[in-house]
Amino acid sequence: MYDDERNPATAEEVRVAIYRSLAGSGRLPPVEDLIAIAGSATELAACIDQLASTRHLALDARGEIVLAHPFATRSFGYSVMGAEALWWGGCAWDSFAIPHLVQKGEVLVATQCPQCRAPLAWVVGTDAPPAGDEVAHFLVPVAHMWDDVIHTCSNQRLFCSNACIDGWIADTDTTEGYRMDLETLWRFASHWYDGRLDRGYQRRHPDTAQDYLRSVGLTGPFWGS
Repeated sequence: MYDDERNPATAEEVRVAIYRSLAGSGRLPPVEDLIAIAGSATELAACIDQLASTRHLALDARGEIVLAHPFATRSFGYSVMGAEALWWGGCAWDSFAIPHLVQKGEVLVATQCPQCRAPLAWVVGTDAPPAGDEVAHFLVPVAHMWDDVIHTCSNQRLFCSNACIDGWIADTDTTEGYRMDLETLWRFASHWYDGRLDRGYQRRHPDTAQDYLRSVGLTGPFWGS
């Protein structure tokens, strides 16, 4: 396990390299570049473990990076296409956050309704929310989002309508989560990841970000308030 007392700056340099590469190209940097930053393959593995333990990264069962929020390294059901890059969005929230973080103009967010399988797409920018009657459904409450963050992100989905959410809940025998319209989703995503590409970034914790959540209209037991 990585020891913060030994060289706390090294893991941060690895984090910044990962995030900036994903922001710029949608891809992880070459492993050789990360090894050069860390000093060795062993030190890189320790840095990755540390970043996962502090929730800057999410790893799969093989220890591979699958999420560096708001970016994913595989499909979670969302593509985010810009003029210069194509990203995987980790969920509805992350997909709407990407244009705000990368600051490269409007993007095309595309997914599929989990219930009726209709294709869904929005042009998402930083000035105003996209128009549309579609509805997001978040299954896992804030207090439990990191119990299994891959499961959490896989169940932050966008549906055609409330009727499609109702049908999906009934068909899958799933517990009701939290629903939000596109405008609320856009406001929520807009500034959540501010500063994430910078050195010294302090991760925002959903369970201690009540002021931010209230500012975008998210309150109640689901959001820990």
